[in-house]
Amino acid sequence: MCTEKDYSGTITGKIGKNAKTASAKLKTESIIKNKPSIQAQTKPIGVNDTGIKINDYKKAGEITKKVVEYSKQLIKKDMFLSEIANKIEAKILELGGELAFPVNLSIDDVAAHYTPTLRDEKKASGLIKADIGVHVNGCIADTAFTLDLTPEKKYTKLIQASENALKAAIEIVNKNKENTTLSQIGKAISDEISKLGFSPIVNLSGHGLDEFDIHSGLTIPNYDNSSTKTLGEGVFAIEPFATLSTGSGTIYEATGGNIYHITGSGQVRDNFAREVLEWILENKKTLPFSSRELEKQFGIKALIAISNLKRAGALEEYPQLVEKTHQPISQAETSFVISNGQVEVLV
Repeated sequence: MCTEKDYSGTITGKIGKNAKTASAKLKTESIIKNKPSIQAQTKPIGVNDTGIKINDYKKAGEITKKVVEYSKQLIKKDMFLSEIANKIEAKILELGGELAFPVNLSIDDVAAHYTPTLRDEKKASGLIKADIGVHVNGCIADTAFTLDLTPEKKYTKLIQASENALKAAIEIVNKNKENTTLSQIGKAISDEISKLGFSPIVNLSGHGLDEFDIHSGLTIPNYDNSSTKTLGEGVFAIEPFATLSTGSGTIYEATGGNIYHITGSGQVRDNFAREVLEWILENKKTLPFSSRELEKQFGIKALIAISNLKRAGALEEYPQLVEKTHQPISQAETSFVISNGQVEVLV
């Protein structure tokens, strides 16, 4: 999801396929070398006329569907979040996908951007959002769902509000395809959430997807922003967030989400920190990663490397996104491709 800033923290207003933020251009030679090109003169198998690797996106979507089915059966009240995240991420790898970002498991008033640490003692409870991303050769399928783990199922209607909003938004896209305006999507989302007596989170939004780029610059609102800009062709994610009408309908940024991204090479003097940085660039490229992943790879000293890399300006931590008045939030999300006048919903 995007806040008023994009996933990398850079304010962006670019719209359409392959829109880039300034920070998205911050790629080392290693990243550029490893990122597949879609501009080859001879069109590869599975790449359509617009340069989108449709087969890889479809495969990522198929894997994600299976992971969602598995996850909905897996998640139970009072399970450790670390166990849930580890099992979901293992399932992605087992099915032939790669992690587009760490599994987000955000509870109650936390909208997104929380993933457990390796020894996290937090347990599943209340209103839990599972945000899952799978990539195949850098082509990303992004989805999210919400579960009500309360004994009395008191959040059923709130979950329905975000799910109805997502369905309405996809109906608009299926109807208008590349000519769908941002305001049409935002209005559909807001209207559906309001029908059930709830409010959309207005400073969270959907986004564009690009190869190895989870937020490619496109911002898709969750309210009617009066924008006449159209989606055009490309790959996108829509993700409505709903909260109680007594809430603020906005989020603030908090610390401690345990999810990171590379911001530059920095002046990294520590040899071990440089080793960790090289592993990140080789294995994660421009994608987000967790402290849990690094600790599995390098042991507990990875936490020291993270601190050194942060001080050197080589990486930043994503903020947790929390409802300003601490009201519960539900989330629903899917991703889709618009190409050659067709809409392909991935998940």
